[in-house]
Amino acid sequence: MSGGSYHHGDLRRTIIEAAVDAISESGPAAWSLRELARRAGVSHAAPAHHFGDRAGVLTAVAAEGYARFADSLEAAGGELDELGLAYVRFAVEHRPYFEVIFRPELYRPDDPEVRTGRDRASRVLTEGVRGAGEGGRTASIAAWSIVHGFAHLWLSGALPADLGDDPVAAARPVIHHLFGR
Repeated sequence: MSGGSYHHGDLRRTIIEAAVDAISESGPAAWSLRELARRAGVSHAAPAHHFGDRAGVLTAVAAEGYARFADSLEAAGGELDELGLAYVRFAVEHRPYFEVIFRPELYRPDDPEVRTGRDRASRVLTEGVRGAGEGGRTASIAAWSIVHGFAHLWLSGALPADLGDDPVAAARPVIHHLFGR
């Protein structure tokens, strides 16, 4: 940044990536805008200029996270078991996003992009439950609780070590058992 000749191509994207890296290392609440600027190699004011505050950065991360989450669920197809496995896979492979999207107190949940992604993911999950003949809100919440609980237990290291090191393989029999397949 010396001499005023510094130019950054997509500063917004770079700051979001710096936030995802910071979340990967220390969680969604243990970093500052100044740290993001340092990570991105930009002025300390750049993150605030683009996002306003920490909640603004996390809102952008949540919006992107929900869009990626919905993409993952849609790619799994409509079978409830496969949706459950895609949910666990997303949690493990995209942990920083997973840790943010389910902590709405950290971001602006009424943001239009967040709502769009969240609604899209919810629609895919709800259709998967309906497609399995498990109608109703209670069945949707039960299915969600099962896969979210498994994902959270896996990420926290609370499951038995003898399940192996592949979270999807470990989740498969649990999901099949609980979904009656």
